[in-house]
Amino acid sequence: MSINRRKFFKAIGVTGMTVIGFTSSASPGSKDEDTEFHGVLYDSSICIGCQACEKACAKAHDLPVPEDELQAGVLRKTSEVQRCVVNSYETSQGEVYVRNQCMHCNEPACASACLTQAMYKTKEGPVIWREDKCMGCRYCMISCPFDVPKFDYNSINPKIQKCDMCYDRIVQGEKPVCVETCGDALFFGTRRELIAEARKRIAEWPEMYVDKIYGEAVAGGTGYLYLAPVPHTELGFNKQLQNSSYPSLTKSFLYSVPSVFVLVPTLLLGIHEATKSKQNKNENHD
Repeated sequence: MSINRRKFFKAIGVTGMTVIGFTSSASPGSKDEDTEFHGVLYDSSICIGCQACEKACAKAHDLPVPEDELQAGVLRKTSEVQRCVVNSYETSQGEVYVRNQCMHCNEPACASACLTQAMYKTKEGPVIWREDKCMGCRYCMISCPFDVPKFDYNSINPKIQKCDMCYDRIVQGEKPVCVETCGDALFFGTRRELIAEARKRIAEWPEMYVDKIYGEAVAGGTGYLYLAPVPHTELGFNKQLQNSSYPSLTKSFLYSVPSVFVLVPTLLLGIHEATKSKQNKNENHD
């Protein structure tokens, strides 16, 4: 079968630059130290489990409004139709609620695994998915240590679904809709401000909080930070996660292996793009 050579080499060139760009951005000292990421502080000592954040999120993103109520011991997960969930846990301090969504890692594994930069870490902090760049490989789902991105298998136009921290609102100077709706348990600001606020609360009310900010270090640091009245292991958090970022595990590999191995996915993407173009042309002629 013949393919369009121009389309093929164009795809190779574009995705090749993507890989080169990744290795360049992964190199030490290339990070913009002046960038101040924004994030959200979630205080489970204050959360009452009302699920208002879930409903506001669903309405804002044209998703089905969740109807299931919280039950202790019943774990609800994010899905292709729900970007955030609140769960109830029976702990040593009684019932405690915990909200789960994309953690918006400082160095996201999903973005590092994405060959086309469809999964993208913005300079403002949120990790977003860009549909027009996605080739459907779902590497982001496999690489995420928090099991967040979800694929809409039942749709004729499938998407990767995850919290984007209402990025469109943030760039307009507004708060994420969940934060605006809650007002008590969720707080939006720069990551530096949130860590300072969390430490202040721990110091002022030590009887209310465990002396740890979840997300400050785990997976290299995350945009969502958590305060809790009990150890985070009692609230379903994965205690197997490392503190260093997951993309850092691949840096030495990228600089030590021959470039041909790194560019194999690029080659496959080029073939995919070229053959897809040929197929569309044939279908039009039919």
